[in-house]
Amino acid sequence: MPLAMAPLLIAGPALPAGIAAQTPKTVSAQVILLDTEGWGMGGSGTPIPSQALIAAISERYIMPAAPIFPGQPVFPVDSVHPLFTPEGLYPMTGVKSLVLDQSLAQGVQILDATIKERLALGHDLVVVGGSQSSTIASLEMRNLLALPADQIPTSDQLSFVLLVDPSNPNGGLLSRFGDPGLPPLSFPSMGVTFSGATPSDTPWDTAIYNMEYDGFSDFPRYPLNFLADLNAVLGIAFVHGTIPDLSDEQIAQSVLLPVSEGYAGHTDYFMIPTENLPLLELLRAVPILGDPLADLMQPALRVLINLGYGNIENGWDPGPANLSTPFGLFPNVDLGDVLTALGNGVQQGWQDFLNDLGSLPSLPDALANSAAVLSDFTDGVNAFSADLSTLYSTLLPITDLVNALFTTLPAYDVSLFAQELASGDLLNAVMMPIAADMGLATAGIGIGALSVLSALISL
Repeated sequence: MPLAMAPLLIAGPALPAGIAAQTPKTVSAQVILLDTEGWGMGGSGTPIPSQALIAAISERYIMPAAPIFPGQPVFPVDSVHPLFTPEGLYPMTGVKSLVLDQSLAQGVQILDATIKERLALGHDLVVVGGSQSSTIASLEMRNLLALPADQIPTSDQLSFVLLVDPSNPNGGLLSRFGDPGLPPLSFPSMGVTFSGATPSDTPWDTAIYNMEYDGFSDFPRYPLNFLADLNAVLGIAFVHGTIPDLSDEQIAQSVLLPVSEGYAGHTDYFMIPTENLPLLELLRAVPILGDPLADLMQPALRVLINLGYGNIENGWDPGPANLSTPFGLFPNVDLGDVLTALGNGVQQGWQDFLNDLGSLPSLPDALANSAAVLSDFTDGVNAFSADLSTLYSTLLPITDLVNALFTTLPAYDVSLFAQELASGDLLNAVMMPIAADMGLATAGIGIGALSVLSALISL
């Protein structure tokens, strides 16, 4: 399946040793093959993506009329079809819906059958996944790579486009706590297994787009940073579901992430920056003073949150994007740089605050803007709990969440403690379980709270 890519024209900053900047793939010609099909899957709660959703994703991430930014991969297809997959995520998609593990297993079976059927008929395929279905595609990649060599689809036959991938190697929630170097982790009461990273060393051209501060695809590497954890959880509501609706200007800011030295795979990893911290979005909904106060706090608060990702500049880990990267304890940053950045942030915040005060909207306009923000928040929450029709049905699964946090998680802590102690690292043996608890409990309780809030809003 041919992959067209416009040349990269922008030079990036120097990278740490062992990390290589990705270079664009070259293709002799951009030819649209009439037998090339795109098959798009939905996210949690969307078993059949609508034609409008398919069109929005196609024109932004599969085959835009022209590359939106220099170096954007373009996947020429003749048509894009919706593919049914269960997309259950108990309790987010309803108390009677499939748990994640069951939904993923059924989705992989459906995708596997579709790929093999269409290839047998002579079609080349571009598989498109978003959110949960990105993980479905990731698991199917593993299955295909496990086939005998003569049965593995070739690079001409198959390509992938994955959006806000929970299995993103360096940042996905399912890989951050599902790294093979960690003890296995699953929550049977919730039907969730942390299944690890999307394969990176594949023969297939793949583009993965993630969004800064999205708690599913860009979870903090250092979960002892509670601010970063909470910001990521709110990013699930405010950021995760927005990727099909981003403007060309927003997509044009995509950053091609560095990969490990000598990386020979065929995957490009893009991070789309997020303008405002999700943690401050509810404050922005306060009439008149909400935006000024949020802008006052945001520059310095962003520095503190970015420390959860191991740096002070960006809300993503600066390490190789292709390597599965587990959670850790403390970022390796210079204290002087942090203090300088905080000081600059305070000054910038004060200036932004004064600028906002000089251009305050009228009360009717402020109330209208606040209503719009709250509406966006409601839509984001409801995207993960569209079938939760009553408060009772939302509270019912809380017992399963409590079971996971107070039975399964302590057992995981013991395994992690024993593993680190056996390696001779007493500090990690004590602190790694605490870090895991901080990140996982914040994510679990936060997602549960979003479900309850969605039900309250709908009453």
